[in-house]
Amino acid sequence: MNWVESTLKAMTDDEKIGQLFFMVGYRQDEEFLTHLSKDLGVGGLMCRPMDKDSVIAAVTTLQRNSRIPMLIAANLENGGKGIVQEGTRIASNMAVAATGDPDYAYQLGKICAEEGKSVGANFAFAPVIDIDYNFRNPITNTRTFGSDPDMVLRCGEAYLKGCQEQDVCVSIKHFPGDGTDERDQHLVTSINSLSPEEWEATYGRNYRYLVDHGAKAVMVGHIAQPQYSKKLNPSLSDADILPASLSPELLKGLLRGSMGFNGLILTDATTMAGFAMAMPRDQAVPKAIENGCDMFLFTKNLEEDVGFMRKGFQDGLLSRERLEEAVRRILALKASLGLHKKDNIPDAKAAERVLGCNEHRQAAREIADRSITLVKEQPGLLPLSPEKQKRVLLYDIEGEANAIGYSRESGLTGQLRGLLEKEGFTVTLFHADGVYEGHQSSYSKMREDYDLILYLCSLATKSNQTVVRIEWQNPMGLNVPIYFKSIPTVFISVENPYHLLDVPRVPTYINTYGVNDYTLELLVDKLLGRSEFVGKSPVDPFCGKWDTKL
Repeated sequence: MNWVESTLKAMTDDEKIGQLFFMVGYRQDEEFLTHLSKDLGVGGLMCRPMDKDSVIAAVTTLQRNSRIPMLIAANLENGGKGIVQEGTRIASNMAVAATGDPDYAYQLGKICAEEGKSVGANFAFAPVIDIDYNFRNPITNTRTFGSDPDMVLRCGEAYLKGCQEQDVCVSIKHFPGDGTDERDQHLVTSINSLSPEEWEATYGRNYRYLVDHGAKAVMVGHIAQPQYSKKLNPSLSDADILPASLSPELLKGLLRGSMGFNGLILTDATTMAGFAMAMPRDQAVPKAIENGCDMFLFTKNLEEDVGFMRKGFQDGLLSRERLEEAVRRILALKASLGLHKKDNIPDAKAAERVLGCNEHRQAAREIADRSITLVKEQPGLLPLSPEKQKRVLLYDIEGEANAIGYSRESGLTGQLRGLLEKEGFTVTLFHADGVYEGHQSSYSKMREDYDLILYLCSLATKSNQTVVRIEWQNPMGLNVPIYFKSIPTVFISVENPYHLLDVPRVPTYINTYGVNDYTLELLVDKLLGRSEFVGKSPVDPFCGKWDTKL
């Protein structure tokens, strides 16, 4: 604590204000990064995925130009690929939960930390401990460990242990908990609608446990918790209820007070509409810190937001007491990671030995193998074989990149086609000919030409998306599964586990919860009976509908 107090005492007010900001970097930009670290003295930077040399160069620029060592973070939810392109994509959180073994969450946290640390990261914006109660939520989905609070806790604790054993800080998120609403905080202030009693038995229990077991940071969402806010402050009107990132009731009353959390609190990205619509921005910037957060994630306009924080301090919207309390916690976190005792410059050769190493790739393969889930099966259809189902019609439903900076693997349908053809199947890609009524493909010809219909659907959750649903081809949904009563049909979802909502009567349905380098290869092994389907769904894939079980 001597370093913390002596450093704080020597800082100017502008230096203290600079430490409040946690910025974002998309590329190695020497001038911009020097401005952040040397001129503004920001406290941290989140790296979007870059190539290894660019990440290392960016971190080197930041740490060499910063008087106080910086926090370097990334969305290390799925593997090292969250910060560096050469990293390992391990698995989504939901895939980990589908194995039924939280030890894989420990391995995920350990690998994320090892690969992130190798290029200079010391902070993981993970684990996600949201609970996926609402299948319509467009953003939680496979980013969560599922809808069972117990499994979410067990996996969250295991990730925390694996990560922090490597001296990389975790940030449990997104307090007070996403997953009950069907809306996205990127687009609106979303709502955790549970009663205080329901919240305490689920989200609250998990947050309390992880806080008590060493979580050093909490990321706070732009998510309101109306009933708990009113419990803590009965005088609140509905119009006065704020998202947690601005709520003194939830930050000071619940997280700091009732839960006793003494670590670092940071906002989620303040460019999100869920934050921006709560109050005028010149008030919201300083109020986020005054009301209980310690760091301010991203800016809408860099110079303007820094100006708003400075003016808020001058005008009393941000008190000196809260400014110094926040900076003290920032410095204390850095000291707990030993950043003040080393140069924090990553070693490129050491990174090469860690990134994508055999041990990490083996973990990725094991999780893919143990997570792939056969949700329902037409009796007698599996295993497939080119002797029984030689002629395959393959339907392609592929979307864009996902929410957290991973580039979705493109061309999955082509990869699957190649794997099947290598096994001896004849695969035809679906193409809609004669789309108008009276001129569409013949039912009789479909039965004559194909022994099997296979769907590959890759529609990931992503920011600024209000739903994750299949949009079928016009007119009348030309590619909708309608032949399953006559031609055996298999629907494979490699991202969203809830597509039975849109294909309820398909008799054979499979979820993989994401795709890494091994998923499709292992999927084909299972389809052909060379290995078993052992994954168990961490959510209700039937979406509570009776017809999805038919």
